[in-house]
Amino acid sequence: MSPSQKREPPPIPEPVGPLIDAHTHLDACGARDADDVHAILDRAEQAGVKAVVTIADDLQSARWVTEAADWDARVYAAVALHPTRSNALTQEARTVVERLAEHPRVVAIGETGMDLYWPGRLDGCAEPKEQREAFAWHIDLAKRTGKPLMIHNRDADAAVLEVLRAEGAPETVIFHCFSSDAAMARTCIDEGWLLSLSGTVSFKNARDLREAAALIPAGQLLVETDAPFLTPHPFRGAPNEPYCLPYTVRALADLVGRPAEALAEESSETAMRVYGLAGCWT
Repeated sequence: MSPSQKREPPPIPEPVGPLIDAHTHLDACGARDADDVHAILDRAEQAGVKAVVTIADDLQSARWVTEAADWDARVYAAVALHPTRSNALTQEARTVVERLAEHPRVVAIGETGMDLYWPGRLDGCAEPKEQREAFAWHIDLAKRTGKPLMIHNRDADAAVLEVLRAEGAPETVIFHCFSSDAAMARTCIDEGWLLSLSGTVSFKNARDLREAAALIPAGQLLVETDAPFLTPHPFRGAPNEPYCLPYTVRALADLVGRPAEALAEESSETAMRVYGLAGCWT
């Protein structure tokens, strides 16, 4: 039994204002059908989370998230193959992802990028060369569709930057679950890219990230849960869901010395702009 199964779910927090969860995984949260999705979003709405973007990490998940976006008006989707699964990006898989990316409720291409932590540690993990090729293909797809590129970056700052510069970054780039240091944050900010912060910003030992978080301008900040992973302090190790997002926003507010309500408003406006979520508050 994993640690997340041993701990009770966190209580639903008081809202800090309307929020958008910029990156979550509803299928990994246990959702299987429309009823499950409705239940998760109903809990989220109690905490003021009005909309979520649910993310694919393999081909089956890409099909599922696209369907889920049609089950509930509060759900949007992103499609791609996770970097560690880049070796499954066959021509058939590319055709499927391209078709799904055309769906009007698919609002981003992701998560894609580079992960240099898992190769050699995880059986079947795509090698860096395979990851780079898949990353370049997803960059091109983001350009062709005009949709934001959502990046997964683990222990791969230099590699991610090299690919973006070699291929040419799309108009909108989002670093999901940003976990790098202040130098990387400054590079991304200078490029006009967006940084999305998860529950890790509440971890006291994440010193480099917490320093970086203070640098992010309002128009380049998103907030996310990455649920069911990365549950914010003091519930680290417990199951995470979109309703937990206010815990992260309050932790970020304490860190940067700003009202949580202001961060909620600014990040939500940014999410609506970059994802094109017109009418998601209705």
